[in-house]
Amino acid sequence: MSNTFENAIRPDFVVDVVAKPNKDFVVKPLAIWERVLDSDGFRRAMILILLAAVWQAYALFADNDLVFPKLTDVLVALWRTTLSGVLPARTWNSLQTLLTGYALGIGLGVVITTAAITTRLGSDLLATLTAMFNPLPAIALLPLALLWFGLGSGSVLFVLAHSVLWPFALNTHAGYQAVSETLRLAGRNCGLPPLQYVMRVLMPAALPSIIAGLKISWAFGWRTLIAAELVFGASSSGGGVGWFIFEKRNDLKIPDVFAGLLVIVLIGLFMEGVFFRLLERHTVRKWGMVRSV
Repeated sequence: MSNTFENAIRPDFVVDVVAKPNKDFVVKPLAIWERVLDSDGFRRAMILILLAAVWQAYALFADNDLVFPKLTDVLVALWRTTLSGVLPARTWNSLQTLLTGYALGIGLGVVITTAAITTRLGSDLLATLTAMFNPLPAIALLPLALLWFGLGSGSVLFVLAHSVLWPFALNTHAGYQAVSETLRLAGRNCGLPPLQYVMRVLMPAALPSIIAGLKISWAFGWRTLIAAELVFGASSSGGGVGWFIFEKRNDLKIPDVFAGLLVIVLIGLFMEGVFFRLLERHTVRKWGMVRSV
């Protein structure tokens, strides 16, 4: 054929099959508007704009800034607290604590799941611990954490590691168990030691489940941190976003409260739409391990 088949499967081209004998495929480039609509970023941006319009319309209809402020007022509060440096400093304090607790939970999860997939005792231990602690809300452990670690970052890190550990461990272990028997036998026949067997065979094959566990654990850790800061305040010398929200609520500065909530939402959108999306694009999607929608 005069046109290569590779062009026929590109997302920015369509194939027009001519119902005539001895005719090649006719490749036509997509129109500009079709390419725009085919962009995930554009569609998600339109959803966000629609939600913003609904927010503004409802706030104008309710006409009660103490209960539900207008989006424009929230954006002004966000700009003001950002320029003053208060909200960025609080956000940075929260992110530092969150990243530390997240790393602790993920590290413990890797150790436990490695033991669970390589030994029977480790498997029984993981099954028992997840049945015991996974249903237990991390914030419920906060009073005990305060007794054990005092009022400070140690208590928050404890509850963060708890909230991150179990979702990640369950997803990772499920991914390990879903690895095909052929790959398992290949790894064992190569004589790999247990740690290399997990690192070189199971982890790459279970990467979609591992990334899903990372996403869920991030969300659990983020909301646990905000809840902990709302309950007992500062996780560091200046407090975090949760404490910022608590203070502004006591001062009845409701647009500032919503500005803090908006920061949490924006960070969540960034992690999901940029960080984890890039991670998937350069790993599981590039390797054909998951289906692209």
